[in-house]
Order: sequence, then C-alpha cells, then structure tokens
Amino acid sequence: MTALIDRIDHETTAHGRIRELRLARPPVNALNPTLCDALHSAVDDAVADGVDGLLLSGGPKVFSAGLDVPHLLALPDGAALKAAWKSFFDAALALAQCPVPVVAAIAGHAPAGGCVLALCCDYRVMARSEDAARPFRIGLNETQVGLVAPEGIQRLMRRVIGPYRAERLLVAGELVDAERALALGLVDELADPEQVAARARAWLEALLQLPRKPMLTTRALARADMVDALRPENIQLDRFIDAWNEPDTQAGLHALVARLGK
Repeated sequence: MTALIDRIDHETTAHGRIRELRLARPPVNALNPTLCDALHSAVDDAVADGVDGLLLSGGPKVFSAGLDVPHLLALPDGAALKAAWKSFFDAALALAQCPVPVVAAIAGHAPAGGCVLALCCDYRVMARSEDAARPFRIGLNETQVGLVAPEGIQRLMRRVIGPYRAERLLVAGELVDAERALALGLVDELADPEQVAARARAWLEALLQLPRKPMLTTRALARADMVDALRPENIQLDRFIDAWNEPDTQAGLHALVARLGK
C-alpha cells in the first residue's frame, strides 16, 4: 500500500518492517525547500512510528538532480537563500543521524545534492543504464557550476572513497558512471533499473536479521563522524552564502540554468 504524504514532493510505501521514502517531484526531483522539509519530516515520522529501516528512492533515470538552482536564483534576498540551503542540509543531517539504517535505491543520475543524500545513507544500490553509451552518473560536480562544496560535504565523500580519490573528484567536479562508482566504492552494488529497489530492500532485510541492539549501537559509533561532518561549524553556511554571490559562481549558475532551458 502506498500512502501519499505530499503528491508533489514525496510518497511513502510500507514494506513490512521497512518504510520506503520516494522523492517524487517531477521531472528530476530537484531539491527545493518544500521537498527537503518533507523528506526531513518523513524521516522523523518514520522513526517516531517505530520502523526498523528506511529505503530512500527517487525517480526512474534520475534519483535527484540536486538543488533546484532556478528556484534558488529567483529568491528575493540572502535570508531566503540561507533558509533554502539550511532546509537541504537539515534533510541530509536527518538521514545521517537517523537511528535506524537507511539504504539508497539510486535508479538513475545522482549529481550534487542527490549524491549528498545518497552519501548520508548506509548503503547505496545504483542502476546500470540500459544504454551503455549513456550511463547513469553520480558525484559532487559543484566546481563545474562555480560552487565550493563545504568542508562537511567533502568529508562525506572522503569517508567513503578515501582522501586522494575524493580530492581528484571534488576538485574536477567529476561525475562518474555507475561502473566506476562501484569500483571507487562510491556505491556498493549495481543492479538493473527495475531491480534497484528490490536489491536495496534485500540488503536492508539481511541487516535487520542481526541482533538489533548490538547492530544499532555499532552503527551509531561507526557513523558518528558522518553526523559530525554535517554540524553547522563544518558547513559554515554564512560563508557558503557569501561565496554564492561571487561573480564566478553566479556566471556558472546562470550558465547551468541556460543549459537546463535547452
């Protein structure tokens, strides 16, 4: 049974002890404050309801294209811009500090903010594209559009693939295809698109067979650095907002919007 929480932004589905939270903001699940706040609330609600695990999924072909840049550029002032970015970082923190395991079912592209959400999950299953010439890609491509990923976000990448590999991808703003993402350890498993969610559930169901308290306690200890990475002092949102208005950044962002318009 599927219960629509918000027909525009996301929906939830029960799979026994697991609750699926599906980003559902067509066409590419661009992350605006409404979607980020809805995801944050959905995580909190699931925990309050006593679920044993969460599955975060997106749309076919695009898990999430990242932050809604046209929306951000249209905001009237710095306060509104800061509030919008805070909504995103708060949603990421909700996933990172969730007390039950979260698996990402990535059935398509996951650049920028989409990659951040996936990095906040315990395990990532990504789709192989049915067209080898057009593979699905994932990564933090901020430098490509004139942004600097905050230190805390860079830590998320480093903890998964190691400092040097993270440096190379972050500096270049490179998006890697699914096969390379698997080789790097950026994702944990590949599956055909129609099997991504099922494989994600299978991993989570196997994890939930372990003795509950020892597993959850070990998990919390192992993920403490991830939660710390997303603390305000490691995001430095005011500095990030100041950099948003730099000429190079604005030029890159407007060029991105122009490409999206085509």
